[in-house]
Amino acid sequence: MARKRVKYENDKADVDMTPMLDIVFILLIFFIVTTSFVKEEGILVNRPKANQSNNNDNPVIMIKIDETGNVSFNNQLVDIERLPARIENFLANHETSSAVVLPHFDTDYDKVVRVLDQIKLFEHLTISIAK
Repeated sequence: MARKRVKYENDKADVDMTPMLDIVFILLIFFIVTTSFVKEEGILVNRPKANQSNNNDNPVIMIKIDETGNVSFNNQLVDIERLPARIENFLANHETSSAVVLPHFDTDYDKVVRVLDQIKLFEHLTISIAK
């Protein structure tokens, strides 16, 4: 007697994806809730309008930084740690409210930020960055 082979056409394996989608959404919610957002701080730069002109005759504090990182205060070489003392001495002899920082194109940003931090000790000074 010959055996009959029975073919079952309707017995295909189906996978229910609903539980897997639930798990994916739960993981997504978990990662969104546990993510910490960090607000990065920056330097606030107030740029003057193009039509404004500076007509006051007050002297300006000029601080230059060359490509090697040397800092000069009104064309005199100075150390960054001594910069607040120079500014304080200048303010005692002159009435001014502005300081201009002129960094060289190849100057490290770290050096410029260190100079800006020294100038920010004098809160009444307006700091400008020249190009």
